[in-house]
Amino acid sequence: MTGEVSLEEFKKLDMRVCKVVSVERIPGRSKILKAIVDVGGEQRTVVVGGADIYGPDYFKGKLFILLANLQPKEIAGIVSKGMLLAADVGGKPIWLTVDGSAPPGSKVT
Repeated sequence: MTGEVSLEEFKKLDMRVCKVVSVERIPGRSKILKAIVDVGGEQRTVVVGGADIYGPDYFKGKLFILLANLQPKEIAGIVSKGMLLAADVGGKPIWLTVDGSAPPGSKVT
């Protein structure tokens, strides 16, 4: 485990439920995908890892947890505006999904 963070530092993270609207492979890239996610009335483009393990069909229509206030970053020529959260199990992402009916945009607390 790493160092502790205060509750105030944790509150700076804006984690939201998002729904993957569409997802596609990125030409020339085997480990990342381009996804469009709905974050409650707003759609964002997010680059998602694990494409060598999970294909586009795995993501489409599912609810995930998005770190929404991560600084945008250009990856493979695509500006990614957030990050889907996953557990790292032996180098394989295990995606944090939502089991239930939380609407896109719901804040994770």
